[in-house]
Amino acid sequence: MEKIVVKNLGDLLNQEIVSYFLVAQKELREGQKDFYLRMQFNDNTGSVAANIWNNAKSFSEKFEEGDVVKVKAVVISYKGQVQLTVNKLKKAEAEEYDLSDFVMSTQKDTTELSDKLFSLIDGLKNEYLKQLMKIIFENKEFYTKFANCPAAKTWHHNYIGGLLEHTVAVARICEFSAKLYNVDKDLLICGALLHDIGKVQEYNYKTSIEFSNIGRLIGHLSLGDQIVYETAKQINAFPDDLLMKVRHLILAHHGEYEKASVRLPQTLEATLLHHADNLDAQTTGVLQLVEAVSADAEWSDFDKLNNRYYYRK
Repeated sequence: MEKIVVKNLGDLLNQEIVSYFLVAQKELREGQKDFYLRMQFNDNTGSVAANIWNNAKSFSEKFEEGDVVKVKAVVISYKGQVQLTVNKLKKAEAEEYDLSDFVMSTQKDTTELSDKLFSLIDGLKNEYLKQLMKIIFENKEFYTKFANCPAAKTWHHNYIGGLLEHTVAVARICEFSAKLYNVDKDLLICGALLHDIGKVQEYNYKTSIEFSNIGRLIGHLSLGDQIVYETAKQINAFPDDLLMKVRHLILAHHGEYEKASVRLPQTLEATLLHHADNLDAQTTGVLQLVEAVSADAEWSDFDKLNNRYYYRK
């Protein structure tokens, strides 16, 4: 039997399929008449929304987010978007599948991304900042985790290698912006490369992305600040004022207290970094929504974070 993957579901409209998917999201919702189960299924080709309308509570008890499930479902189109109506479902046994078929990864060339990251570090003129960056990113154990880490749980770059992809994109935006505005380029580039390093500790990921305990209780801004502070103290005579500015970039990059920023951006570099980070995160999040629907769909799936659909035509 030919394997059925997410990216090919649009060719199977109104047909019944049997296939395996990873449960990325699962939510038991109350409808007008009864409960139903809303899910997001993933494989390494993409994601698709799925629903169980009958006996939802009973089915919900049989599996969790992060499980691989075998489903019998009908492929439908709802508002121009491919979805699955699931009629049967069971949790798959480990011997039934290859995990690599279900874990989504960056489509970018990770070698090229790494080369760009280290070229930016090599281009720094401030020796204190260059030394700080080399100690952090030339640690092989840390860099392996960094290069594989997702950048988010749901909204943007939420796949293996997403953090590296996002970090380099933000750094490239900052590199270009430094040509337009009178900023401390070295400081800005360092902030771009360091702003999300706490996510290495914030997330646990194997089949699904979850917050670690320290991620929930402390968060990646404070965790990243701690990494930078402890590393800078290993460098002889690292200037206190410079360290304060680097730490501020990390602690302020979310931009608003309502978005869990520890501080509001209060330097030009911090202001620019916040907008560069948000530009890449929001643009990539929208792209992921737009690209997740079939080619003939007029609208994306609903963006719960920003409370809107996106027109594709």
